[in-house]
Parts: sequence; structure tokens; C-alpha cells
Amino acid sequence: MSVKNACCDILSQLTHLVNQLSEHEYSKPIESLGHSSIGQHVRHTLEFFICLEQGFGTGSINYDKRSHDKLVETDKYLALSTLNRINEFVTSNTQNKVLSLEMNYSLDQEILISVETNYLRELIYNIEHAVHHMAIIKIGVREVVPHINLPSTFGIASSTLRYQERLQNASFQE
Repeated sequence: MSVKNACCDILSQLTHLVNQLSEHEYSKPIESLGHSSIGQHVRHTLEFFICLEQGFGTGSINYDKRSHDKLVETDKYLALSTLNRINEFVTSNTQNKVLSLEMNYSLDQEILISVETNYLRELIYNIEHAVHHMAIIKIGVREVVPHINLPSTFGIASSTLRYQERLQNASFQE
């Protein structure tokens, strides 16, 4: 599977989940998630993709400069529209463009560090970041909307799935 296809699969899984949630379920604070909501985790995930999309245009990505848009975390229809736009961005960009990644690890100063990266590397980072948050989202779904069936692969890295399959195959051979 290509990086682009893997990314589109992740976005599709998120879209499918958000479509199944009511507005209330999407934005409800969940105790086991430290009172964050499914919508907050979706928003956080999408904003990394938005930073990549913007950085693709400017040549420079800075994930610290996310907008923290409260509407995306409370309005499931805006989240769905954003998911659709990001999917279109991913499917339409085939060029592995060289980019600059900026970050600031200082808590009290604006000291930017810049490293060279590229579009595919950052797309991979966004996939891994999304899977991590999808695992957290799965916990929230089980608590708030246990009637929703998620794919068994939701929130699990492909490397983990392959490892689990190898273990299962090995136990059948014993």
C-alpha cells in the first residue's frame, strides 16, 4: 500500500466514525480522556494535516502554529468538510516536495529550529500521529458510544497488525 493510500484509509476511517456520531457525542467531554472529547482529538489530528497542507504551499511547516479551532472540535459537519478537503489535498499531491520543518522546544523564548524534510516524510508522520489519536478516540468511543462498531484495525499501527498476525500464524503452526 502506498503512503497516499494509507493516509486516505486513515482519513476514511475517521470520516466513517464522525458520520456515525451525533453532534452531542462528537463534542461530549469524556472522563477517561481527561475530559477531552472525540471532537478535540479529531480537531487536533486534522490540524496537523492542515499544517502540512499549508506548509506544502509555503515550503515551511510548523506544527506549533496550529489554529486550535474550537469549531472543528464541536461541529462534526465542519470536521467532515475538513476531512474531505484534506483527503482531496492528499490525493492530488504526488510530488515529494522538499520542505522545511520548524519547531520551538523552548518554553520561554521564540527559538526556531529548522530541519529539512519532505512531503512524504511529513505525510508518514501525520499518519502515525493520526493512528495514535485514533487509539485514544477508540477509548472514548467505547465509553460514550459503545454501540458504534469500529474496524478492528482502528487506531492500531500497521506494524502492530502485522506483528499480531505473525504471532497468530505462529500459534496455529504449533
